[in-house]
Amino acid sequence: MRQKLARRGYEADEVASALARLTEMGYLDDAAFARGLVRLRSATRGSLAVAAELAAKGIDRQGAAAALAEVDADSQLASATLLAERMCPRGPDIGYREVLDRVGVKLLRRGFPSGIVRAACRAVIAERQGLEDA
Repeated sequence: MRQKLARRGYEADEVASALARLTEMGYLDDAAFARGLVRLRSATRGSLAVAAELAAKGIDRQGAAAALAEVDADSQLASATLLAERMCPRGPDIGYREVLDRVGVKLLRRGFPSGIVRAACRAVIAERQGLEDA
């Protein structure tokens, strides 16, 4: 906010007083913004992508780490598995390597850690094999 107002030509003391007033009124809260963004984005993006988005929006590392601490590995795995199920090609003999090559790369691009990506791909294969046996 400070950068935007400075770019628009407002004086530094005007910007400081406006930001102080907004913070005092509760309209400007970086921690609440970061928590909300993490809740919103974590369903479709991994922690690495969300951290990068927070940094791009001006949230410092400590604030981003605090907001990302609310997202545990189990919820990331659940989100990645759901996405992998949607992205996984249909076919009778699809193997782990093919799923990892096709779907894993997409999950990595969405910012999921590699361990989560591998676990999600394994879960999709296990589910598909379980459905074939039934």
